Amino acid sequence: MDGQLRIEPGEYPADDIIAALREGRRVVLDVEVAGSAHEVVLRYDGETYHCDTPTSLHRHTEESEMRACLDRMGYAAEH
Repeated sequence: MDGQLRIEPGEYPADDIIAALREGRRVVLDVEVAGSAHEVVLRYDGETYHCDTPTSLHRHTEESEMRACLDRMGYAAEH
């Protein structure tokens, strides 16, 4: 399986994004911030979920925290 999955924000539900991360894949999203296109890279190192955004690196130790982040930021499809 390819190590990277490129998606649009809201394209996949959180379950699918989490599953891809747990498989060791990086999930890359193209987002617009202040009128400019940027990449957000999501990854999981086996212990911590990482959200590398244009402005910061967020870390989540719990899957529930990562799910909340995906929902809050609009990266996951709505339920």
